Amino acid sequence: MAITTPFWKKPTEKILTFCVPCYNSAAYMDHCVETLLQGGDDIEIILVDDGSTKDDTPAICDRYAERYPDIVRVIHQPNGGHGEGVNQGVRNARGIYYKVVDSDDWLDVPSLKKVMGKLRQFTRDHRPIDLMVCNFVYEHVEDGTRRVVHYRNVFPQDRVFGWDRIGRFRPSQYLLMHSVIYRTQLLRDCGMELPKHTFYVDNIFVYQPLPYVKNLYYLDVDLYRYFIGRSDQSVNEKVMVSRVDQQLRITYHMINCHNLRQVSAEHKKLGRYMFSYLAMMMAISSIFLTIDGRPESLGKKTQLWEYLRTVDVSLYQKMKYRAISTFTILPGYQGRRLSVQLYRLARKIYKFN
Repeated sequence: MAITTPFWKKPTEKILTFCVPCYNSAAYMDHCVETLLQGGDDIEIILVDDGSTKDDTPAICDRYAERYPDIVRVIHQPNGGHGEGVNQGVRNARGIYYKVVDSDDWLDVPSLKKVMGKLRQFTRDHRPIDLMVCNFVYEHVEDGTRRVVHYRNVFPQDRVFGWDRIGRFRPSQYLLMHSVIYRTQLLRDCGMELPKHTFYVDNIFVYQPLPYVKNLYYLDVDLYRYFIGRSDQSVNEKVMVSRVDQQLRITYHMINCHNLRQVSAEHKKLGRYMFSYLAMMMAISSIFLTIDGRPESLGKKTQLWEYLRTVDVSLYQKMKYRAISTFTILPGYQGRRLSVQLYRLARKIYKFN
């Protein structure tokens, strides 16, 4: 692994580190990086070249580091997958806060300036927060439409708050990697290590640190622009079916990383949210194993639910009969067929992939 960075300059702490994992991203990464640069001198951008070999991604990364030596650093690593790119960013970040931006996405510049203003204020006042939440926008390439995901009904505005002040999340309002900015040290302290060569690690990134968060701030701006709809994207249905074992790996990790009873005992509303998030992950794994349809895949679905039962039978019972889970585990051929139809209807309505 080689790191390209201006080591002749004394390291200085930044307000916000952006980590941009890049893998054969030459066709679109310029747009991403150019929006991040608008954050000013208080940011750093870590471009993680994840073993790109098919295009000029390594050279583009190095060119940005040469042009912006006080802002951009580059890590060239053997291919380790998106998760290892995020891990490298956390290990090397100099920013007080940390945000991941995928190389085919971008940030809204006016919103970014508001975010930086608020983070500077927290830093100037010596009142660090553990988590900032902003809105994100699905930018649908296939039909040119967009959908904003906001949290106005969930979080108080214009003040720092704790988990006891949050409202209820709707099914379309889960926190995703796109919506969160964590305090960097918190990510290190929580012991999070994303698995290599595995897609969908963003679910772990946004889920595992939550019980370590003591204070939050919600800024109602449409910051992150999530480019969605390409046929090769990891959230495309056919791609997700082909990678369902990786989805399973993430779900098992999330089952194991926290005792939700303990979380709920300390923060009831956070426990409720994390239960809902895990239920969603169980449902996603179940539905794509159902779509796959092979006997071994249906067996893996049964094994997943049985594993949850061995971990916590009460959690298993509660989750199995939750609406989002129940429709994904309907028994028999007709039940499986109905499950897939209901999933595709929900996808059409909410346009989540």
